[in-house]
Amino acid sequence: DINLRRRVQAGLNKGEAKNALSRAVFFNRLGELRDRSFENQRYRASGLNLVVAAIILWNTEYISQALETLRSRGEIIDDALLSHLSPLGWEHINLTGDYIWPELKI
Repeated sequence: DINLRRRVQAGLNKGEAKNALSRAVFFNRLGELRDRSFENQRYRASGLNLVVAAIILWNTEYISQALETLRSRGEIIDDALLSHLSPLGWEHINLTGDYIWPELKI
């Protein structure tokens, strides 16, 4: 079935886009976890997931606000086109720098 193949391919493309975003965020160490302890490796992986989730959340909110603004101006946006939008882009975000979270004393 051609429609099933298209849907499966679209799902695979989204998975690849998320992996590409993760690689873009994790560029400094060339995508390698070089921490010696498992705990530090876990912290680094969790930090990566947090940054990726924050980017996806920001993009989702931004896309939503952009759609609201366009529709409030009377623009007609076909709902069928919305399935082609994805919050997984990062070209508009400066990814260089350090992501530092202070240690919390609990």
